[in-house]
Amino acid sequence: MPTPRLLSRNSATVAAAVLMALALPSTAQATVPASPAAVYVNTIAEQRADAQIYKHTDGYYYFTATVPEYDRIVLRRAPTIQGLATAPETTVWTRHATGTMANHVWAPEIHFIEGKWYVCFAAGNSTDPWAIRMYVLEGAGANPLTAAWTEKGQIRTQWESFSLDATTFVVKGVRYLAWAQRDPSVDNNTDLYMAKMSNPWTITGTPVRMSRPTYGWETAGYKVNEGPAVIQHGGRVFVSYSASATDSRYCLGLLSASDSADLLNPASWAKSPTPVFTSNAATSQYGPGHNQFTVSEDGKSDILVYHDRSYKDITGDPLNDPNRRTRVQKLYWNADGTPNFGIPVADGSAPVRLSSYNYPGHYIRHFDYRAKLEQDVANLADSQFRTVPGLAGSGTVSLESANFPGYYLRTRSNGEVWVDRNDGSAAFKNSAGFYQRPGLADAAGVSYESYATAGRYIRHTDFLLHTQPVSTTLERADATFYQQ
Repeated sequence: MPTPRLLSRNSATVAAAVLMALALPSTAQATVPASPAAVYVNTIAEQRADAQIYKHTDGYYYFTATVPEYDRIVLRRAPTIQGLATAPETTVWTRHATGTMANHVWAPEIHFIEGKWYVCFAAGNSTDPWAIRMYVLEGAGANPLTAAWTEKGQIRTQWESFSLDATTFVVKGVRYLAWAQRDPSVDNNTDLYMAKMSNPWTITGTPVRMSRPTYGWETAGYKVNEGPAVIQHGGRVFVSYSASATDSRYCLGLLSASDSADLLNPASWAKSPTPVFTSNAATSQYGPGHNQFTVSEDGKSDILVYHDRSYKDITGDPLNDPNRRTRVQKLYWNADGTPNFGIPVADGSAPVRLSSYNYPGHYIRHFDYRAKLEQDVANLADSQFRTVPGLAGSGTVSLESANFPGYYLRTRSNGEVWVDRNDGSAAFKNSAGFYQRPGLADAAGVSYESYATAGRYIRHTDFLLHTQPVSTTLERADATFYQQ
């Protein structure tokens, strides 16, 4: 737990609240969020690593991933992301018996380009399993699970060296390939490279290096930059990537560039000096990495797809441990237009954020366990809560902290709302139980009525949360929130 800091309503706190109130009149009203809550139940697929979920124009999501046997390429499809968890799986290609593409079949990705399906993947040789190279399959037919697949061959790069994790994307009408490869002249594992493509299995021009592992968090166990994944937002191109060994030290880094820049100029790319997604002991998620991005069913939210393990300690080589599994959660965006990955959330139903109806851009969060309303919450998980069956029972819900599992929003005896640990008592359960109602100021939102004290709702006053009676228009607005 963090070291407590004083949160008394001293003169500085009151002054800050007054200034904020002057800047944002309480009569302000938010519109329904453009990106509402997108809640999924993890895990999506056990023993499936390096996962990709691709939403196609036919209304289906297509899923592919590395299988622990490293011997085949599998596909699933479903009309929803959650539906992929139970969708039947089809093997569309199996490794060769000898020669190339006969070992270590890794990290397949599926794309639909100019009317055909393409799967890029990596594979080793029967005589040298570590002679990993990138290859492409082409499929004809509306449904890739039943398509006729042909091998288009190896993606040739500047070197004949260890290379993998190819992904393709388009920026301003130009198609690119990004991948990981070992520079034979450097004592290194893999860097990230990028080049234009002349067709889905051929690069053109001279590849450029986007990133090389130099930070400590990129070189733990192995010097690795791999698994690039691309998302575009607000005129910028972001490339997340995986770093370090594939155990609990595995994590995500981030590169960014303007979409109007020369993307083949290494100077166009800025690297985050710190990882953006790491292991989290509180939620029991370890080694999150090799991600991709997709979109929610309504098209309004970006979704992070990644793998991790539910335990930290691994016996032997992590690549021989089969239990990396596919998970998803909503990706949020900071006010400055950069992605906020948050933390790998606990297994089960994913958390949401609760934004204020009458203070746009302000969210319920905890700060030293006090529940309050605040904008620009950089530590995303402080403003995420999981809606779970109410500890009080009787049709109630409880709101569990995302980054402190077992801690819940609850009303203390003085009416203040805090995030406290469940002590198992009936009194605690009652104080952490709420009836989730349609929003008192907008039925598209939600309001939370206290189970313990009927007629009292969670509302914000001076940007701190209390449960209080609600009767006026202002009070109803203060007690209304949107799930995001």
